[in-house]
Amino acid sequence: MDTYKTISKPSEPILFKERKSKFYGYCFPVSDEETIKAHIEALRKEYPTANHVCYAWQMGIETKSYRANDDGEPNNSAGMPIYGQLQSFDVTNTLVAVVRVFGGTKLGVGGLISAYKEAAKLALENAKIITKVLQKQVSVIFEYSEMDIVMRLVKKHQLNIISQDLHLKCKIVLSVNKSDFKKTVKLLKAHHKLETKEID
Repeated sequence: MDTYKTISKPSEPILFKERKSKFYGYCFPVSDEETIKAHIEALRKEYPTANHVCYAWQMGIETKSYRANDDGEPNNSAGMPIYGQLQSFDVTNTLVAVVRVFGGTKLGVGGLISAYKEAAKLALENAKIITKVLQKQVSVIFEYSEMDIVMRLVKKHQLNIISQDLHLKCKIVLSVNKSDFKKTVKLLKAHHKLETKEID
């Protein structure tokens, strides 16, 4: 797969009410567990009267990892329904948190599952979901005299220049869609005056 979906920025909170309990749903773009911890701690401070801050996250593109946390609610009644919505919307590098402020009426496990699922769904519907293309980078080193050839290749194959250093000895870094990467590197290597190197 060349593309994946994620969210571009933290979403505005949504409020879902169920029998006087309030469920506030949030989405955050994340790339590491430290950021996740910081978001959860910030929500606990923002809602000092909240009984539970339940959440689920999914990270990674080719190999995904996830976690679901019930934060004291009955087992699998909060974190997993939230995680189910992350899967349903097919987003990664995303944290969905639902803050519950108890309203005095117990909802039962079925009611909790339904409420957390709905709050997570509304939060994701409220988030700006974007599609990103998986890319790899290659550096190309060449003599200044080869500039025309290189720029023609860049234009013809619609390659993205990430950086360029154009002196007597020139170096440019290109970003290429992952599925086209091998083909593009082969194409560049066919010009024996160009020195190509994959960047991990």
